[in-house]
Amino acid sequence: MSLDRIDARRIAIIKPSALGDIVHSLPVLTALRTRFPTAHITWVVNASYESLLTGHPDLTDTLAFDRGALKGVRSALATAWSFASELRHRRFDLVIDMQGLLRSGLMSWFSGAPHRVGFRNAREGSRYAYTHKIGAPALDTAHAVDRMWAVAEAFGVGRLPKTFRVPLQPTEVDAARSELAALPRPWVAVAVGAKWLTKRWPAHHFAELLGRAQSHFGGSCVFIGTGDDTALSQQVIANLRAPSLDLTGKTSIPKLAAILSLADVMVGNDTGPLHLAAALGRPCIAPYTCTRVALHGPYPQAASCVETSVACAGSYLKKCNNMICMSELTPERLWPKLAETLDTWRQTHNSRSA
Repeated sequence: MSLDRIDARRIAIIKPSALGDIVHSLPVLTALRTRFPTAHITWVVNASYESLLTGHPDLTDTLAFDRGALKGVRSALATAWSFASELRHRRFDLVIDMQGLLRSGLMSWFSGAPHRVGFRNAREGSRYAYTHKIGAPALDTAHAVDRMWAVAEAFGVGRLPKTFRVPLQPTEVDAARSELAALPRPWVAVAVGAKWLTKRWPAHHFAELLGRAQSHFGGSCVFIGTGDDTALSQQVIANLRAPSLDLTGKTSIPKLAAILSLADVMVGNDTGPLHLAAALGRPCIAPYTCTRVALHGPYPQAASCVETSVACAGSYLKKCNNMICMSELTPERLWPKLAETLDTWRQTHNSRSA
């Protein structure tokens, strides 16, 4: 039976991580809710990202697993068995694996669902767990959002608009607004870190770009990221003369979403917070070194990002002994994008204040 004719009452979406990848998949959830308006839809997610989905209007619930509990043979086996039992206990009749790796393929298999859907080009052998394999663009030919959208197309709802619905917690938004209230606008959210060394635009580049922005437009910089990024944030802050607020390592995911929802612009590397900001409709400015805007730019704001022009651009290497892209991609190249965005904000803000 073709997927556009399948009826399902209990559906599991498997997309455990990471932050940006989950954000890229959100439009598919909303499309599936249109396709299955009364179904019980569960999102299988890594526990560390579960709060991103809490309260999503198109989701019934989440099923979280603790990846950290998979350390040590005995603990890993016990955790895996318990989780597999829970999957089967839920009696899903449709499971959609949007991760496409060995672990997610095994989750699909152990669910026992009669309909298990995944990508034909899924990796690590996960495709052998599926009863239905759908075509999707190759990793190097389409944006991650468009690749995930192949699921919506397979279920007959591909003509719907791609809608990002990010649930915000009202108490977190109120708290964020109070925390930012004393800072002069525009509020510029800044993420200077990244897990990949090859994504980390130098701190002195951020300082130069942001300092120029504050000289021309005033405002404040609000630094976000994980605790591992604190030192980089502090390096940038030490070179800024205008107001800054360092929230690096101090935000839960709901608080991060709240802060980003209030930001006037986001400046950051190709990381989860950048994609979350884009999903919240915030203008994004980003340097792209080892990754490509066409594949992993803030959707759909490709025009606001700047790629390095070195020969090895978009290599997707996590480590590199050369890193010539960092000196080639100067703050001067990003400045026109940021200046245009802030000028637009100023005109809009002034017209509202008049």
